[in-house]
Amino acid sequence: MSGMRVERRTDTGNGVIRLVFVVLATMVQIYFIYVLVAWLNGYSTWIHIFTETIAVLIVLVIYGKHTTSSMKMPWIMLITAVPLLGIILWFLMDSKLATHPMQKRFSEIERKLSIFMLQEKNVQPSLRQENPAAGGIAQYLWRKGSFPLYRNEGCIYYPDAAKALEAQLQDLSKAEKFIFMEYFAIEDKESFERIHQVLKQKVTEGVEVRLFYDDVGSISFINGGFRAKMEADGIRTRVFNPVLPSLRVFMNNRDHRKITVIDGKVAYTGGYNLANEYFNVTHPYGEWKDAGIRLTGPAVRTYTTVFLEMWNAIRATDEDDKEFGRFFPGLSIENVESAADFWKSPGIRENPERVDYDVVKNATGYVQPYADSPLDEEQIGENVYMSIANGASDYLYFVTPYLILTDEMSRAITLAAERGVDVRIVTPGIPDKKITYQLTRSYYAQLVRKGVRIYEFTPGFCHAKCCVSDDFVATCGTINLDYRSLYHHFEDGCVMYGTHSVQDVKKDLEALLARSSEVTDRYGAGQRSIFLRIFHCLLRLIAPLM
Repeated sequence: MSGMRVERRTDTGNGVIRLVFVVLATMVQIYFIYVLVAWLNGYSTWIHIFTETIAVLIVLVIYGKHTTSSMKMPWIMLITAVPLLGIILWFLMDSKLATHPMQKRFSEIERKLSIFMLQEKNVQPSLRQENPAAGGIAQYLWRKGSFPLYRNEGCIYYPDAAKALEAQLQDLSKAEKFIFMEYFAIEDKESFERIHQVLKQKVTEGVEVRLFYDDVGSISFINGGFRAKMEADGIRTRVFNPVLPSLRVFMNNRDHRKITVIDGKVAYTGGYNLANEYFNVTHPYGEWKDAGIRLTGPAVRTYTTVFLEMWNAIRATDEDDKEFGRFFPGLSIENVESAADFWKSPGIRENPERVDYDVVKNATGYVQPYADSPLDEEQIGENVYMSIANGASDYLYFVTPYLILTDEMSRAITLAAERGVDVRIVTPGIPDKKITYQLTRSYYAQLVRKGVRIYEFTPGFCHAKCCVSDDFVATCGTINLDYRSLYHHFEDGCVMYGTHSVQDVKKDLEALLARSSEVTDRYGAGQRSIFLRIFHCLLRLIAPLM
């Protein structure tokens, strides 16, 4: 890779000191809490009995939760073996008690925005008649997440994040009313600077610009003055869940979404963040493989809603939006109290405000943007993946940077292979996190034994999160096949049914497979040493935290 510009995150180092300080401060606080509770237990027999009772009750609560056993067992084992430490860590990392205020705010803003999540009456039955399995997925997303299914008016898949960025810059330059951008990681360097210049120009033209980023995702990429610099340029900026040197349970939940919305007419999402490595400007892990999609038409409403929900709910001290209708072109909602009443209102469907969407010629099929939240008990991202696996009859391809599966997800994938489905999974050949990489490899053997074929992208790191099945259904978004994405993070994605973009995803994954090395035979029965097996088993104990 001569001539490549190599840069690792630690080279930027702008927020590393702050992150290290916060981690150390948190560890010190946990230590003092542990010492205090341990002292109290030694001081009084009754306190010791009380602590043991609490440990037993927490174990019963965990056992009774409606979640995967893969999430329960590590906590049960830890609390049983080391009750004091286990109780403290559980309250900090997995208990929902301290997230109740946040959940309440999200529920309130979600209720206000629900009127804009409108399902046209005949779309769901049309898809179900065309493909019952796909129709079932669409119905699930509507019933459990209130995410409408839309006829495809324009979905473009980009197999190269750099090309997606170029298209995104062009659309940003055409903005007339508002720009919303929500990203896990932003790096204040060349790639984002191109976006920054466009956003500054749009502000001078009277466009409302909002930028929202996750503090943990961006902490090693930007300086402490980044937000002030954006605000000075007229870009309204908010930070998701700032890292602070204090014990906060919600710190474990991060905003992993990547969303851009322009005038309510165009939206982008995918795996890429706004940092140089995602566009192969720098090469910290060899060649970077990522992907994204561009949506136009009414489907953009879902991403507008998802952004506004997060923007308005993250902190009670922020000034919230008072009126949302201006962000949803094409809808007239005066005197309408609910989504159910919307389509009953006279003249609404027949005479909506005219909107000039950038419609793709010869568009076919359906699209269904969706989001996932750790604040409820519905694992939408995982259930979508499992539903696609359960409905597969010919082939099922995944590409994911991390492969850390629950028992349920593993069973759905392996069962598809046992039915004779051609199941293939592509993971990175060059890791960005070595421990996570070993944990990913620890899952290969159980998949291979059931007929799943595993490939590693040897030229570098594949960060795309896509799957495609049977030439009819595909997904692209931010959701990895790991516990972090499926259970702990705020995520988003888009399911495509029967669109031209489904074929584009298939072609991209076929090209990716051709450039990857198949490692299936290396992880067959008896191929791993006993020491490697033990190491992988130990790693699996901490899998829910990875």
